[in-house]
Amino acid sequence: MNRRILILSIPLLLFLGASVFLYKGLFSDPTKLESVLIDQPIPEFTLQDLHDPAKQHDKAIFTGKPMLLNVWATWCPTCYAEHEYLNRLKATEGVYIIGMNYKDEREKALRWLSNLGNPYAIDLYDPRGMLGLDLGVYGAPETFLIDSKGVIRYRHVGDVNDQVWKQTLKPIFEQME
Repeated sequence: MNRRILILSIPLLLFLGASVFLYKGLFSDPTKLESVLIDQPIPEFTLQDLHDPAKQHDKAIFTGKPMLLNVWATWCPTCYAEHEYLNRLKATEGVYIIGMNYKDEREKALRWLSNLGNPYAIDLYDPRGMLGLDLGVYGAPETFLIDSKGVIRYRHVGDVNDQVWKQTLKPIFEQME
């Protein structure tokens, strides 16, 4: 009899365990992904310029002023949604933004920037996602706030829009100056 009760209680215990796990997930913020790179310098890298394959960039481009590093791709619908806001952010607030085209095709990316405008001061091309991997990128879009010494101060997963900029990113960005 005890063995039968034990066998019958296993599905109940599995159900209760799964329920607790899923219940905890209801109260987590999927855009809040902690990064071990916060307060760490940008990793070493060498990537081609999106416009000029002969031109190489390294981590030195992330020094001198506070900036955003925006990870984007043409296959990303959310990137499309945020692109107009990034253009406005550059034009109205003068925010220095470096763009990193992530796991994409160069021709599509160039056409995208030509058609939608280019908010980026520098356009990195990361077709295999190697710098993205070093940064812990899960997908696009992701935006990193980087101080004038090239240190990552914040990571935002998802689109940058007016609410995200004003409530979250701008206060941190202004503290970096």
